[in-house]
Amino acid sequence: MFTIQYIPYQLKFKFEAGTSRGVLTERNSFFILLIHTDFPHQIGVGEVSPLLGLSIDFEANIPLLLTQFTKNFTPETLKNPALKSFPALLFGLETAYLDWKNGGKRIIFENNFSKGIDKLWINGLIWMGNEASMQKQIEEKLEKNFRCLKLKIGALDFETELNIIKNIRKNFSAKEMILRVDANGAFEPENALEKLKKLAEFDLHSIEQPIKANQIEKMAELCQKSPLPIALDEELIGIMDKKDKENLLKTIQPPFIILKPTLLGGFEATKEWIDIAKNMKIDWWITSALESNIGLNAIAQFTANFQNPLPQGLGTGGLYHNNIDSSLYLEGEYLGFDVNYPTNFLFGGG
Repeated sequence: MFTIQYIPYQLKFKFEAGTSRGVLTERNSFFILLIHTDFPHQIGVGEVSPLLGLSIDFEANIPLLLTQFTKNFTPETLKNPALKSFPALLFGLETAYLDWKNGGKRIIFENNFSKGIDKLWINGLIWMGNEASMQKQIEEKLEKNFRCLKLKIGALDFETELNIIKNIRKNFSAKEMILRVDANGAFEPENALEKLKKLAEFDLHSIEQPIKANQIEKMAELCQKSPLPIALDEELIGIMDKKDKENLLKTIQPPFIILKPTLLGGFEATKEWIDIAKNMKIDWWITSALESNIGLNAIAQFTANFQNPLPQGLGTGGLYHNNIDSSLYLEGEYLGFDVNYPTNFLFGGG
């Protein structure tokens, strides 16, 4: 018989993490411990970290839901349709079970990444801030030889943001540096196309979510007319039914979609998006959503299953003062997994 325990944990940012939705300084999380009575030293660990302003289950009572959904936990519990309304919780339970199934050693998926053979190419994230702080972040990423930068835009004056991008392009061509921007829905539909045309002058790879989600007709029109490829991000959140996923992508026809397992309801739900996108010839990449190293480790291992050639939007584990130790490490622009790191970090196991 399985038993489940949980540990509340507040993650503290090292800096004010600016987005178009506001500034983040801390994040409330829960770590799930999955234990089987026959194997008391084999502990599966998952993370439930709903994200303010994005997760549809952000205001959910996680301890109460854990009691409701895990009283008689089995692998079949993960298929409970009611869990789809709580994607962050489903992600945490799924991670904990897969960890337990693989021996409680924080190996969520067995592949060349989790075996320490392959590394994942990631983009360097530039947080919103004033021009000086963003320029400093860019310089730090360049010193580490990142070849793909993702800039969050939409908080500063648009001309200032264009100037920041222009300065990068003065020194690095599109062949030398891939540039992505993420508007987090900051543009108004009335002037979005004009802004996209100006951004396109700098040979950008793509822009994530130029306008707010749930404006499907307007987003479809933008995707058709924009000279800059658009990637859907927030647009995917809350779409849980396969048919609805298919209809959304068929209607909007985006060049790219961005996949965040914490926000989409775990790995099976994310894989469903990938399968649909593949059938429609839509490219994709996976992005973490400010998880601790517990969630990031699981997402990185999942990402490695697909050998996607694009740079992924994975974190580096360096966001928080009090992050959880893990086997993940950063080597330049590559995220790796150290197989020699102790498997019993955090809560035991192994």
